[in-house]
Amino acid sequence: MGFFTKDIKTLNDLFVHTLQDIYYAEQQIAKNLPDMIDKASDQSLKSGFETHLAETKNQISRLEKVFKMHGVAAKGVNCPAIDGILEEASDVAGDVDDKTVLDAALIAAAQAVEHYEITRYGSLIAWAKKLGRDDCASVLQENLDEEKATDKKLNDMALKSVNRRAA
Repeated sequence: MGFFTKDIKTLNDLFVHTLQDIYYAEQQIAKNLPDMIDKASDQSLKSGFETHLAETKNQISRLEKVFKMHGVAAKGVNCPAIDGILEEASDVAGDVDDKTVLDAALIAAAQAVEHYEITRYGSLIAWAKKLGRDDCASVLQENLDEEKATDKKLNDMALKSVNRRAA
């Protein structure tokens, strides 16, 4: 089922589909973060990725809680967007020999992932509220807050040190 298909008829259908989309995305991110940790040479970046891997696992648990609260089975649907972002990150990382430039590339790739997640969580929260599911919205808000904090940390790290070293 694609994102805009005839199978999505109601806001609830769209909410559930997007929940399945981000569930799949978070699982793929959890699978890819260990490779990013291995490739990072900057210790702060490596530590940041390790922290975010733990957060991602908690985010997956929160999503499973939202599925249960909403009365639907926790399952993912293929998400070509996150697959493409992660594939591009892997391709770029494979093409960079200079470790300091690789760290800058890893931050850019991680921020692309964060921005995708931020858009999905923002939409899910708005739709949950419209569906009268403030309980689900508050759990999703925890994930969104973490994604925004991670994006800020990555941005600060890039601006304060990693990009300068790469230049």
